[in-house]
Amino acid sequence: MSKPHRRPVRACVAGGTGLVGRALLAQLVHDPRFSAVTALVRRADQVPGLIGGVNGRVVDYAALGPADTLPPVDWAFCCLGTTIKVAGSQAAFRAVDFEAVLAFARAAKAAGANRLAVVSAMGADPKSAVFYNRIKGEMEQALAALKLPHLVIARPSLLLGERAALGQAGRPGERLAQALMPAIGWLIPRKLRPIRADAVAAALVEALADSAKGVQVLDSDALQALADQADETR
Repeated sequence: MSKPHRRPVRACVAGGTGLVGRALLAQLVHDPRFSAVTALVRRADQVPGLIGGVNGRVVDYAALGPADTLPPVDWAFCCLGTTIKVAGSQAAFRAVDFEAVLAFARAAKAAGANRLAVVSAMGADPKSAVFYNRIKGEMEQALAALKLPHLVIARPSLLLGERAALGQAGRPGERLAQALMPAIGWLIPRKLRPIRADAVAAALVEALADSAKGVQVLDSDALQALADQADETR
């Protein structure tokens, strides 16, 4: 259950221009619990496109180290992610989904973050024979090794949302899933059901607001339940 916070929270988001990240920023700037919301972007021309009320900061994740100064932060959210097709190679994919994520987490911790939520993927496993799942699993292991007081790992299934509005190409199966969900969604186990990006965003905030400590792994069913809980308390 969520607990009220006695002082405003300073949030920092990596990956705020993506599907989940943009939905997350929209929620954070309208949430009275947050006094400042900063989004890290890779290019200066991305700053004007950020949602009003968000402070943009340009960073080079490849050069970002723990000693680099980020704005003071209490809660950090990482929505960085790509695909091997978009990245162009396995090495380029790892640079985003492992190296950039870990660099952000280390820098956020050095800037004062005591809570971190990260978007991983269903099937993440450091021992997986599937490269994508293995990198996601290795990333989760590396974040857990940082020993932050509270780490939330989200493992959503297929993400639903309007990628075209963000200038992104749709991913295989997304259009079909969005068309079929109203009719046959009830047949799919909740853990495997596609989930909207804004529901994942709401769940990340709700999970970090909880007083739980340690590492918390949330599959799609748990994420949807937290999103529903957040809706009920608004």
